[in-house]
Amino acid sequence: MLEKNFVSIYTKFKLHFYSKIFRNFEEREASLSVGEVLCVEAIYALNRPTIKEFTEFAQISTPNATYKINCLVKKGYVKKIQNENDRREYYLEVTQKYLDYCGISYDYVKTVISRVKDRFTKEEIKTFEKVLSVINDELMPEVPKELNLSSFKE
Repeated sequence: MLEKNFVSIYTKFKLHFYSKIFRNFEEREASLSVGEVLCVEAIYALNRPTIKEFTEFAQISTPNATYKINCLVKKGYVKKIQNENDRREYYLEVTQKYLDYCGISYDYVKTVISRVKDRFTKEEIKTFEKVLSVINDELMPEVPKELNLSSFKE
């Protein structure tokens, strides 16, 4: 039952996100493919990854990653920032153009958390926060710990 509920919640968040992406495609010129949106989302979440870090995360070849990144740079959704200490290395950043295009938003998370706060006691919420912290900090070592959450304001 635990697995089923967890997968159900995770799937609902994904579906909400996908719905928003598809809605954005209909409302705007589709200058990005779904695959490109996923690449930019990963770059954004990884919080200024190097090209090497993005390549390793995406588990794709360096030439493939470089091609994808260069396409996103050419379209104006990602920029490469040269490392001042090691000029061979570049950091990847999402541009304002992408933030405006896709509108990275945590509104649905805020809506669900608001409902959680209305439904559960402070003690239950504190326990829930503790469980989520342990999952985030200890039980997901395959995913980078430090994510870009700057768009999320409590």
